[in-house]
Amino acid sequence: MIERIIDKRTHDLGGGFEVGRVLPFHARRTVGPYIFFDHMGPADLAPGFPREMDVRPHPHIGISTVTYLYDGALTHRDSLGVTQDIRPGEVNWMVTGSGITHSERFDHAREHGAHMHGIQAWVALPTEHEEADPAFYHHEGSADLPTWEEKGLRGRLIAGSAEGMRSAVKVHSPQFYMHWDMDAGASRTLPAEYEERAVYVAAGVAEIAGQVLRTGQMAVFDPGRDVPVTAREAATIMVLGGDPIGERFMLWNFVSSSKDRIEQAKEDWKQGRMKLPDADGEEFTPFPEDRDYAR
Repeated sequence: MIERIIDKRTHDLGGGFEVGRVLPFHARRTVGPYIFFDHMGPADLAPGFPREMDVRPHPHIGISTVTYLYDGALTHRDSLGVTQDIRPGEVNWMVTGSGITHSERFDHAREHGAHMHGIQAWVALPTEHEEADPAFYHHEGSADLPTWEEKGLRGRLIAGSAEGMRSAVKVHSPQFYMHWDMDAGASRTLPAEYEERAVYVAAGVAEIAGQVLRTGQMAVFDPGRDVPVTAREAATIMVLGGDPIGERFMLWNFVSSSKDRIEQAKEDWKQGRMKLPDADGEEFTPFPEDRDYAR
């Protein structure tokens, strides 16, 4: 039932803020269209911490990025002119398409201090949408993000459709992305609704398909069978998947079905041909010359 278990690997975003990288993994690049999955924190940030910890302006192509927080706050600024704070339970969904640049700043945490904890995922766009116009969407509340409660569990559908529910987030391929908060002893079944599915334990301990997973572990499942999930202790669970998206190449922040398109984007960034955010154009992240295609 469990195809593979993936442990998060520590990765520094460049200014001292560390994340746990789960996808891509050398033996499992994607789960449905989800090609990237970073666990941010948990980290306690004291007021006045250095600005170098922020994620400076950087480019993307070929994906949608989805930022989701359990605690803390982030400020998003992009080359479309959008400035948007995100807080727990909300969703920032950015369609990068043919190209966009953005930054992620800890403005609120730097002023007030914060307990930062969340997930950032990337969703690969289907080939026919890889060059779509970039766009940004902010979603909050149960009108956009269906929520429900059952015995010992509080759930939210972040994106896509599942179990008769549909999120208002605009997706480009069949997929689902859910957040479950489970009390100790609570149980739930993940139905065999999509070909590719995974469960990530963001906090706590869970028994999944008969195997115990702890914080920072993702289980990827074989298709065609329902998966039982039980919280051994109070747990925060992320559930994701969808239809396979096909082969994708990744170099730094660029994702595409074509290496030639990635090389073009790389040169565009290096030569300064990609517009920086209007409200955050004083600095940027240089292309890391030692970076190779992700395997």
